Amino acid sequence: MPHTITIGNAQGFWGDSVDAPARLLQQQPDLDYLTLDYLAEVSLSILALQRSRNPEVGYARDFLSVVGQIIPLWKTGNRTRIVCNAGGLNPLACAEACAALLKEAGVDRKVGVVTGDDVLPLLQGDADCATFANWETNQPISTVMDSLMTANAYIGAGPVAEALALGADIVITGRVADPSLAVGIARHEFSWSGDDYDQLAAATIAGHLLECGTQICGGISTDWLDLPDPANMGFPVVELSEDGGLIVTKPEGTGGSVTEWTVKEQLLYEIGDPKNYLSPDCLVDFTTLSVEDLGGDRVRVHGATGSTPTDTYKVSATHRDGYWTHGTLTIFGRDAVVKARRCGEIIFERLRQAGYEYPRKNVECLGANAIAPGVLGEPECLETVLRVSVAHSEKEAVERFAKEIAPLVTSGPQGTTGYAGGRPRPTPVFGYWPCLIARERVVVKVALV
Repeated sequence: MPHTITIGNAQGFWGDSVDAPARLLQQQPDLDYLTLDYLAEVSLSILALQRSRNPEVGYARDFLSVVGQIIPLWKTGNRTRIVCNAGGLNPLACAEACAALLKEAGVDRKVGVVTGDDVLPLLQGDADCATFANWETNQPISTVMDSLMTANAYIGAGPVAEALALGADIVITGRVADPSLAVGIARHEFSWSGDDYDQLAAATIAGHLLECGTQICGGISTDWLDLPDPANMGFPVVELSEDGGLIVTKPEGTGGSVTEWTVKEQLLYEIGDPKNYLSPDCLVDFTTLSVEDLGGDRVRVHGATGSTPTDTYKVSATHRDGYWTHGTLTIFGRDAVVKARRCGEIIFERLRQAGYEYPRKNVECLGANAIAPGVLGEPECLETVLRVSVAHSEKEAVERFAKEIAPLVTSGPQGTTGYAGGRPRPTPVFGYWPCLIARERVVVKVALV
């Protein structure tokens, strides 16, 4: 029988249940590894805002609460190792805080940290601004150079494997590609080299299936209404073998379902070209995969094929992009949607008369197909939530907009309510700037703290 390890995931994003990791370890105490995925592009923007206020933070501080809940399990003999990207923009500070928490609790666990994904100085040092064009728009980075806040490369599995080889029980990284958390575990456990591409492809598939947590157990599934016990939906576990075979499952007795359908839905989630899935560890061809439902919340996935990765890393950069806010009012009664749209027009006409123009604005009538306008036609609504949003380079313009919501309480239509929340406040906007960087320019470091 090939050597097999179990990898669970109990965080699909920063904001997922802080109780889930300890609960998963209680449900499956023999789990070999637990991955926790905190980072998305929006997560980095939030962390950038926090770090702009306090340079000592910039990591997912919820992770410390997670560790605090797991400490009692470690004290009773649990040996599960953790690999996570909770370090965000400041992995060293996160690792040091975690090590201090463990020391205070009297728990002997080694903490490893992966740094080097921060490539902001390289972007800022691009004298001719030609290298880091926006991957989506091809704009030169000179258009945002003065407002750049963060830039992080999506590094791969190698440093995670190195940290585990050093003896780390907890590995904390910054911006590592989501599937690479699991790939790093596999490289360490199975001694795979960096060019064992089919095996690395299988581990990438495992990481991709795990990375969104409960999604593969039925979360956001087409058949979500039919799921058993969704209030106690299980988090996923992958049984990964040295030969690249894997089985997706979840702890017995938990809610949700792991089926051929839920697995295929997650396989296709955010992958781009299915024949050429881009990862820093390898390129993966999803079209060679086979999915077999074994019943009992167990699904086998096999047939992954991989090839040489690109010579670049993707970079997720953020830049200051002004301010935004939104206000809401509820309109009910006959012609509710027409009245609400008229209110939106009034707001911007009053602002125009006051000398303010808003190139970025939006008027939505929630409940009247605002999410997918024109797809299902416009329903007859006796109530709607008017949501008016603006973004502007100047904070003053956003503050002026915020003053025009409340006057509609008395000058708007009959049936206007839902205005008890107070005047909306401007919030800084961090724009997203995806680009590429040559691998050899990214210097990654691994250490124990």
